[in-house]
Amino acid sequence: METIQGLANWRLSVRREAECVVILRALTCDKRAVLPDTLFGLPVTVLSDRALAHGAADAGGEDVLILGGAESEDWDNRNIRDLTLPRGLQSIGDYALMNLRAMETLRLCDDLIAAGSATFMNCRSFSKIELTRTGPKQGPALASIVRNLQQELDVTIRRTDGNSLRLIFPEYIENYTENTPAHHFELKISGGGYAYHSVFRDKSLQLQDYDALWPGYIAAEHDEGSALRLAYWRLRCPVELSESAQQRYTAYLRRNPGAALSFALEEQDMQGLRLLLSLGEMASEIQDAALEEARERHLTEATALLLETRRSRSGTGRAKRYEL
Repeated sequence: METIQGLANWRLSVRREAECVVILRALTCDKRAVLPDTLFGLPVTVLSDRALAHGAADAGGEDVLILGGAESEDWDNRNIRDLTLPRGLQSIGDYALMNLRAMETLRLCDDLIAAGSATFMNCRSFSKIELTRTGPKQGPALASIVRNLQQELDVTIRRTDGNSLRLIFPEYIENYTENTPAHHFELKISGGGYAYHSVFRDKSLQLQDYDALWPGYIAAEHDEGSALRLAYWRLRCPVELSESAQQRYTAYLRRNPGAALSFALEEQDMQGLRLLLSLGEMASEIQDAALEEARERHLTEATALLLETRRSRSGTGRAKRYEL
């Protein structure tokens, strides 16, 4: 077994090919795990079927030990919470990440061409994707993942022009019910998120199409928290945001100012807090509640900003004291 130094601890079984390396199996003891971009001077481009799946059988291949810091005795991929895939990865096989039940965040680049339909089976905590584009045009990576998942996904896209997007893909649920007289099953979809998970043309995300879904989503059965997160982040990262879409998202946050302020404080997002306070007049009791929450969270900068906003509005009523 060859031993090399890296950014994380891994026990790998790999196959060298002429121009790339295929990872057949990978086991780590790290909660924040980073797979190598290269091995033996070659790019890692493929995660094979069941590569990180808990309990997968030995796949043969060449064994490699990567040491990247303090090791734990618990070598179990079910402990992974944050996983970074190789920069040049092009393919993820079926069941490759199956049963990574603690994994919350997946980080990858836009080079990914295809992910197996069951890649994320039983990844029950998976909710965040951080995608880095490697060129000016978007690749198929996001479509390959989002279209095969039903849970809410919080997706950050870092573009080569320095701008970032943060998009919420709301949850939906598929249920198959048996139609006994006809002896067949009927698919029923509930929740307003289905259209968002399908808003890709030729595996390319169309932001205008994404924004156009908003009126229908709000009119249908939907989760209010998901709607607030979607509107908030779309306004906070307004890449290619039309004026009409901006007005719709703004109107929603104006109708839900208390929840929006609380979310900004929970995220400790000062830029978002300033944005919300700039959207127009807000009831005194809502700002006071946000001020109290900022104080309880020990958010000094947010408390100062809310105090200044409170002082600047007319009719402050009985004064309260707040300590920074």
